Amino acid sequence: MVTVLLTGFEAFGGERVNPSWQAVSLLARWRPELRVAELPCEFRRSLPALRAAIEEHQPELVICTGQAGGREGVTPERVAVNLMDARIQDNAGDQPLDLPVLPGGPVGYFGSLPVKACVAAIRAAGLPASVSQTAGTFVCNQVFYGLMHLLATERPGVRGGFVHVPYSPEQAPAGVPSLPVADCARALGALVDAALEHVDDLRLSGGSLH
Repeated sequence: MVTVLLTGFEAFGGERVNPSWQAVSLLARWRPELRVAELPCEFRRSLPALRAAIEEHQPELVICTGQAGGREGVTPERVAVNLMDARIQDNAGDQPLDLPVLPGGPVGYFGSLPVKACVAAIRAAGLPASVSQTAGTFVCNQVFYGLMHLLATERPGVRGGFVHVPYSPEQAPAGVPSLPVADCARALGALVDAALEHVDDLRLSGGSLH
């Protein structure tokens, strides 16, 4: 059986919860074969925590998740960039501006999840999803970039990527999209299955005009 590790983040930015960790935790209760870890929303601690979880569980597939408030559905990410440019402070009060995740590292990495197949699987489950071309420049992108660099340089046989989930209804301001945590967990379950089934991605449109 393939070992799958999923991560989510602790709450940040004054929120009481983070739906990424809530959804990952719920999915692991439904599917106890999955391995999970909660990452700190801190630039200095996130990548050491991710490395520790990978070393503990020795996964063949790593799917990191985070919260993207304002998005309407679950969004597998295509590209991680070598940039930290924080709009707000992290949970330790750090706010790096215009700094690389890894000095001298590649400008970016593509994730190795079949993002279009994952989106198709989530939609087939009756849930909203789309491909995202940017994971931002906060801790989510830092973790995505750090994950892909780790896999490229130390664990080339392991696949991985990043997925954003929307606000949960309890977080979302009036008029802002949200998705119940149980639906996020169902979407992540469909995504895991698609990632295990597909190594090569589907040839479908998933681009953006902007």
